[in-house]
Amino acid sequence: MTETLSNTTENERSLVMSCAVLGAAVGVFGIAFGVGSVAAGGSIAMTCVMSLLVFTGASQFSAVSVIASGGSTAAALGGASLLAARNGVYGLAMSRTLQGSVLSRLVAAQITIDESTAMSTAQTHPRAARTAFWWTGVSVYVFWNLGTLIGALAGNAIEPEQFGLDAAFPAGFVAMVIPHLRHPNGRRAAAIGAVACALTIPFLPPGVPILCAAVG
Repeated sequence: MTETLSNTTENERSLVMSCAVLGAAVGVFGIAFGVGSVAAGGSIAMTCVMSLLVFTGASQFSAVSVIASGGSTAAALGGASLLAARNGVYGLAMSRTLQGSVLSRLVAAQITIDESTAMSTAQTHPRAARTAFWWTGVSVYVFWNLGTLIGALAGNAIEPEQFGLDAAFPAGFVAMVIPHLRHPNGRRAAAIGAVACALTIPFLPPGVPILCAAVG
């Protein structure tokens, strides 16, 4: 029994460390968002509040890119909302794993994102799934907002590509996907999603093919 408890503790430590590292990786890309938002004309305060309240990277980048290219507020909100719709599906998936008071569920709703959902659903034990969700969600939230603040304060002084910041987000997604590829259902979903995305890229606006990949 002692050995079993020791192994469980070690596994939990490894899981927590993985969640924290993923959060730090996403936070690095938050710097790129802060830089881009200020460069597009946003203030430091607006940029930071957006990350604190919206907290979904793809939607934030989409909104800022539309505004920067001269698009209307309605167009920016429309595209961002479309990209954020996937979080509602994540909420349905996580509702069976996360229990507790209304307050804890409200907090969980704020950090129900790609990373926290992926890390949680990759676990086979309910306790590990909850641990992965909370540690990933909180880590990403903290590091993303710290990164946003750093990037917003730095303004145009940082070039994302020069420091490799543009590779942080893709690397984070690869880390999330790998555990799911261990199972046949995960491999089938990945294959179908990849084909759907590849077929729609030539015909649909940026970001929409990713939503189409959800059919997997």
